[in-house]
Amino acid sequence: MNKIIKDQISNLKPSATLAINEESNKLRKKGKKIFKFGFGQSPFPIPDSIILALKNSANQNTYLPIQGLEELRSAIAKDLNNNNNQFESDDIVIGPGTKELMFLTQIAFNGDVLLPAPSWVSYQPQALIAKNKVHWIQTSNKTNWFPTAEQIEEKIKTIKDKNLLLFINSPNNPSGTVCKNLKEIATIAKKYKLIILSDEIYSRLTFDKQYVSISNFYPEGTIVSTGLSKWCGAGGWRLGFFGIPKQLKELKNSLKILCSESFTSV
Repeated sequence: MNKIIKDQISNLKPSATLAINEESNKLRKKGKKIFKFGFGQSPFPIPDSIILALKNSANQNTYLPIQGLEELRSAIAKDLNNNNNQFESDDIVIGPGTKELMFLTQIAFNGDVLLPAPSWVSYQPQALIAKNKVHWIQTSNKTNWFPTAEQIEEKIKTIKDKNLLLFINSPNNPSGTVCKNLKEIATIAKKYKLIILSDEIYSRLTFDKQYVSISNFYPEGTIVSTGLSKWCGAGGWRLGFFGIPKQLKELKNSLKILCSESFTSV
């Protein structure tokens, strides 16, 4: 009998963070003292105002637009625009966590992926599933574990005639450390017309009160990715969203189609 599992799937293992979380839960049930370093789960409770809002809306049971509730998208756009963006409600896509939206983006994207090393554990496996080649950029403690503009440009020069998607995770998940050279990276991204996926799920948990997004310097090519999971301590609620600039409308429209054929709507 022929193999029923595709090669790129059969070589995958469960997400490291999920596996660590499940194993630590098993050990805890056995009475072991566990310090969890799997999920970035906030130890603080979900704000009462947000719990109340969920309770008051629990009777809402109709299917929503593919991109999500119009009022919520408008509120998200307004909030993101406090950080010098210019999003409108139609630029926002809401998903069951940003992991799903990242995965569908990789499925839609035709090109190669640039990843800093180390990176969040799901970027590379998602690229593997989507058959996108990954090019690693090794970081170090000298640059606070973020790539330099020079490193990115050197890597780009080794890749010929490819669309490129660069992942930037600042503030870092789960350390909260902030990339200090976003402006320089944005200059290189603009020069080579990179698409940047800016994973900002820790944006409200940074130690730096002057939080800055790379979208401030390269708005036309940056997808802003964030949600409730980390700052709100609501990982299990699965509410994430993308802010996608109008210049990437083609990618947004393809993402909407994939959303409609996978999770329908949030």
